[in-house]
Amino acid sequence: MPGPGMDLIGNEEKKALLEVIESGYLYRYGDYSDPNFKAKVWNLEQQVASYTGVNFALAVNSGTTALLTALWALKIGPGDEVIVPGYTFIASITAIIFARAVPILAEVDETLTLDPEDIKRKITPRTKAIMLVHMLGNPGHLDEIKKIAEDNNLILIEDCAQAFGASFRGKSVGTYGQMGAFSLNIYKTITAGDGGMVVTNDENLYKRAFAIHDQGHLPLRQGVEQGKRTVLGLNFRMNELTAAVAGAQLKKIDFIKNKLHSNKELLKRILSDIDEIKFRQILEEDGDIGTLLTFFMPNVKSANNLAIKLNCTTVAKSGWHVYNNMEHFLNQMTVTDEGCPFKCPFYKGAPVKYTKGMLPQTDDLLERAINISIGVSDAGLGSAYGIRINSSKEEIETTGQNLLNMIRKCI
Repeated sequence: MPGPGMDLIGNEEKKALLEVIESGYLYRYGDYSDPNFKAKVWNLEQQVASYTGVNFALAVNSGTTALLTALWALKIGPGDEVIVPGYTFIASITAIIFARAVPILAEVDETLTLDPEDIKRKITPRTKAIMLVHMLGNPGHLDEIKKIAEDNNLILIEDCAQAFGASFRGKSVGTYGQMGAFSLNIYKTITAGDGGMVVTNDENLYKRAFAIHDQGHLPLRQGVEQGKRTVLGLNFRMNELTAAVAGAQLKKIDFIKNKLHSNKELLKRILSDIDEIKFRQILEEDGDIGTLLTFFMPNVKSANNLAIKLNCTTVAKSGWHVYNNMEHFLNQMTVTDEGCPFKCPFYKGAPVKYTKGMLPQTDDLLERAINISIGVSDAGLGSAYGIRINSSKEEIETTGQNLLNMIRKCI
């Protein structure tokens, strides 16, 4: 089942889509003097910039291209290393590889986000950036990791694909680093089916990102560009239809966040009767926008037994969100046979090896972790049991009691 935004698709999205279809403008560019042109992409960018509190927001066609755009805009490439968690969707890692930089895997802690202490251990003279992934909607250790980045003159990129609407210390995620990347995929907090956003406060980075996402053009293709382009680009543009749905969804984000909080709190209260389980660490409850409730069982055996009863898996077995399950990455597969960035004359480090079990702290946590649905049910995240965003109090209480009984039988 998709994320919470999909459950709330209704007349607002239909109306916005119809406006675009009737306007005759499906492309992000149109005649701004024509009142029929709704400029949905441009308006979405302004709304996201306002919501997140940044100067610039750029709409792209996926969360993956948002990450790649940010990496390229920041001039991360051959010879560079980027520290990234071993628990993240594979797109975080493949974006680094497609930028021709080398991913350096680091441990997560009980927040299931990057462990600041392991980041320090993984920094080398080749480290160019830290990619902090706010996994499952829970903001990571932003204060500590930002300081580590600043102290070591490193770039901080925030992968907020699963965290639109999350905040830390009153600021939106995505705004602590030089650039942030969001996703509008169907499994995310709000959705347009697919799509992504890049945010930044740096005008030069925005201009580079815009050019990268649109064949090298200046923002909005304004003015005479011949001779002024400074970077090659590809086509990562968002279209008006996608932006129409995303704009309607954005208006529902506060409702979604409040419902996720209240539903999760009710379920946690029921499960708190069991001392043997430990909930995932949430650094700031108000800033969390997780669509899953994650807890750790006392040992691997009890976690596996519970997963069987719930007809799901432990988080360790949740597909391409865990480095151990990314066989093509572990085998250093690349698009071309040359093997770049792993075999690259610009890379001066020792040959990098990725092996199962190389992150023992991460492995221990994920092997004991269970994801319970609060607003998304995705086998790729290990979740197949729980509630929806529109579940009633009675449904949540019944689900909670059933889950409580199953946990007790497994510990």
